Amino acid sequence: MSALIVDINLPDPDEFYEVLLSTHSDLTPTQSEALNARLVLLMANHIGDLSVLRQAMTLARSSIVIDPKMGQV
Repeated sequence: MSALIVDINLPDPDEFYEVLLSTHSDLTPTQSEALNARLVLLMANHIGDLSVLRQAMTLARSSIVIDPKMGQV
């Protein structure tokens, strides 16, 4: 079983973030959600290791705060 890399593993994380933001520029919220979904599927296919993907999904889900009054935040 491979382990999810959680330490910074990008040569330039700030540049990645800028590119990610620019990829979403001028999109509607619906288009942006569709882009995110497609991006997740492309990256998951590239990773190709279900155990790593499960770890990533578990970690991402655990970071979501649920407010009983407001739903997910």
